[in-house]
Amino acid sequence: MQEPAALTPTQERTLALIRRDTEPLVFPQEFVDELLERATTEIAQLSARLEGESLWVSKGFLAKVHGCEVRHLAPDDFQWKPASAAGFVAHKAIELSLNWRGEPHPAAVVDDAMARLVDQADNRGAYVAGLSEGEWAELRSRAIDRTTKFLQDFPPLPLSAQPVLEAAARWKPTGTIEFTGKVDLVVGKPAGRESRLLIIDFKSGNKSFHHRDDLRFYALVQTLRQQVPPRKLVTYYLDYAESDVEDVTEGTLHAALTRALEGIARHVELTVEGRTPLKKVGVACRWCPLQSECTEGQVFLRGESDDHIDP
Repeated sequence: MQEPAALTPTQERTLALIRRDTEPLVFPQEFVDELLERATTEIAQLSARLEGESLWVSKGFLAKVHGCEVRHLAPDDFQWKPASAAGFVAHKAIELSLNWRGEPHPAAVVDDAMARLVDQADNRGAYVAGLSEGEWAELRSRAIDRTTKFLQDFPPLPLSAQPVLEAAARWKPTGTIEFTGKVDLVVGKPAGRESRLLIIDFKSGNKSFHHRDDLRFYALVQTLRQQVPPRKLVTYYLDYAESDVEDVTEGTLHAALTRALEGIARHVELTVEGRTPLKKVGVACRWCPLQSECTEGQVFLRGESDDHIDP
């Protein structure tokens, strides 16, 4: 039998951060019951204020409604580009690599992933199928870069840990509001009421405090649907080979629920009750489709540009 490959220092460092503690983590049942009751009661009240509108609450929804409210109300004109699509192609390649016969080579698993995506009957499959030769090459290059970083720097995942890529979770109480989440990777085998799940999101590019909010929301959804909280939240930055790790606590879950409820309440005020939306400038103005008609955003961006000019 072939000996497992020795871990690199980067893999050892990451493994030390995400390894399960020796003492089992079990949240008090009274806390879980109270969290579920609070969520169910307040969601029912907000649902009644929606006057029949169905609302799907996701991490993207919450990021938008807690950001610029004018942008939140604008039509969603998102279109895939190689830079943004590289994520879902790499995720598919990583999923294949976990069950690959022999050593998975990044280029090979990416090529297989792109071929499989073309056959999917959804907007991702249609996007990949419609690429020009140049766009295909750019997307392939970006996806190989991300997949290579994962395979070289992230510790190997044994199948006994039951890793799940693109793990989706939903929770829908009585009413018209549903919580929905999807995270890049969930690792861990359930064991009664013990918290064992490790939730991981892979990010390329720069670090952001918003990334913790994303994972906290997913932890909330997982807790409400399963009534067992996860144990740790990990944002793994592929470009840096570094992890931002947060232990799940009662405070983490309460804060996530409060943020979600406040976000829904803002949406109700804006869409049903007629409150005037507030503009909020920030780095997101760089990518906002309303930038050309937003004076406040233009002023912010000019000032940000001036801050980077050497005297």
